[in-house]
Amino acid sequence: MADRQTAGRGRLGREWNDGQGNFMGSTVVHLTVGDPPAATLSLVAGVALAKAVAALAPDVDAQLKWPNDLLIDGAKCAGILMERTGNSVVIGIGVNLTSAPALPDRPTATLADNGAAIDRDHFAGALGIAMMDALWTWRQEGMASIVRAWTPRAHPPGTPLRVSEQGLDGFFDGLAEDGALRLRREGGETMLIHAGDVELRRPVEGK
Repeated sequence: MADRQTAGRGRLGREWNDGQGNFMGSTVVHLTVGDPPAATLSLVAGVALAKAVAALAPDVDAQLKWPNDLLIDGAKCAGILMERTGNSVVIGIGVNLTSAPALPDRPTATLADNGAAIDRDHFAGALGIAMMDALWTWRQEGMASIVRAWTPRAHPPGTPLRVSEQGLDGFFDGLAEDGALRLRREGGETMLIHAGDVELRRPVEGK
């Protein structure tokens, strides 16, 4: 865990500045034979993150966004970044407890601005416990249990989404059994998205 960080970054190399009092931490998962695919650890971390926030800020309506963000009213409050080296995966998590960086392409939010004053070290302890629990579920019960835990903590089915890299628009239709995003297109067909940068879109009148 870091008090300050000077070279923070997010997904796709985006700059991610720190803030005094925010949570900035990493953990390492050493993969073992029989583990689900390593890429699905982002969902494991998401479940742990959402559980920790719910436990310490029960009045805040925070929602997971596939594959690696936590939002408050559509604004980013926390993010997850993973890097793999050999059979080890480093999971980095940043949470805006007290301050939020100004990003050029998306709104940001803090838990403090939403009425939840959470001590950084207290949050770290809660997140560590939640992460151990979610990791156990991932290994012992498989992805189906993680998907069941992740889905009710996300924005609701029918939420308009855009997969930026592919320029695909559609609606959130839950997750597949392997953790892939189900994107329902305007014509009714459903696509499975296994990797991509997803944005929430404003609902269209009458949709």
